Amino acid sequence: MYDKLGFETTYHVVVNSHVVEQRREDFAEINAPLFTTWKNRKSLRSRGGDTGFLSTTPIPNFAQDVLSQRVWEGATVTYVAMQLAFHMGYAKVLLVGVDHRFVDQGPAHKLVESRGPDLNHFDPNYFGPGFKWQLPDLQTSEIAYALAKKNYETAGREIVDCTVGGALNVFRKSHLREELA
Repeated sequence: MYDKLGFETTYHVVVNSHVVEQRREDFAEINAPLFTTWKNRKSLRSRGGDTGFLSTTPIPNFAQDVLSQRVWEGATVTYVAMQLAFHMGYAKVLLVGVDHRFVDQGPAHKLVESRGPDLNHFDPNYFGPGFKWQLPDLQTSEIAYALAKKNYETAGREIVDCTVGGALNVFRKSHLREELA
């Protein structure tokens, strides 16, 4: 969406190995730091020194220091990004495009293939036709988001949900313009 938005993001985060395998060439072309998990190192080794590989754990936690603590994925890349933002010292995180609702239904983590425009993400080309992805685990994501909220608030920081019409009800809701003013 770089052409539509008119800017590129500063950092990129990807943890799902299905996404990494299918978009490996796209990640190789990104001219910004990329954070991913150690399990994706073979698929992304061509990126060189601007790739940060995170150690993960299956045990629910919030890693305030991603260099000395293992990161729990919390069933969503957004949660990993929250831990990275905390580690980097961001006092306020604004969520945009976290709808927290999906048209496609089924068992959590089931591998499915997109058959047309993506109706589950913020852009219809996010996972276009033929893309293999896993159905969400919204319950686990909400557990992770609650952990993030607790850690941010305990440290005097905040996560604000600026997603228009989003179904996520863990964080304070606001309008992006108000938060950026």
